[in-house]
Order: sequence, then C-alpha cells, then structure tokens
Amino acid sequence: MNSQKVVGILLCLLLLNTSTVTCITFGDVVVGALTGGAVIVGGPLVLGAVGFTGAGITAGSVAAGMMSTAAVANGGAVTAGSTVAVLQSVGAAGLAAGTKAAIVAGTAGLYAAANDEC
Repeated sequence: MNSQKVVGILLCLLLLNTSTVTCITFGDVVVGALTGGAVIVGGPLVLGAVGFTGAGITAGSVAAGMMSTAAVANGGAVTAGSTVAVLQSVGAAGLAAGTKAAIVAGTAGLYAAANDEC
C-alpha cells in the first residue's frame, strides 16, 4: 500500500469516527506536525545509530544481527518488504514525501483522539 493511500485512509477514519473525535483544533494540527516532524527527523538518525546507513548495514551492529537472523530464517536471503529490508531502505534513502505526510496526519489524528476538547 503506498503512502498516499495510507494518508487517505487515516483521514477518512478520522473524519468518519465522530463518536471519538468531534473536532480537530489548530492546536491538534500543530502538535501533530511537531510530533511528526520529530519522528521524521529522529527516525533516520536512530536507524543510522543502530546500523542502517546509506553505505549499507554496519558490520557488528544491531542491524547486522537483525539481518543475519532474517537471512537464516529465510534460507539465506532477506525477503523484500521485510522489516530489515524496509529499515535499510529508510536508513539509506530517508522517508518518502508521502510517508512524511502520513506520519504528520497520523500523529495529528492520534493527538486529537486522545485530547478531544471540543
């Protein structure tokens, strides 16, 4: 599922679930943007620290251990789309624009649902 579909689904769920969220305030959007921004900036930094880098998986790192485990479990190869493959992709290339938008929309929706003050 691509990130644009994820954003659309999140927004539809948020708008249709009026028993939980009766309104979304500007504050909800700001908190969502700030939290989402922190995830967008911090996520790749954390991935690099554990060994998922632009140059590949760092030898002897947590990422190398995950890759080894995944390869053993799958007969010697890391499966495309697996957790290790996705984390390496993000570590190497960063997050796509649509994924960033989904993170911000999702955090705004979660914050609004948890803090329904209207």
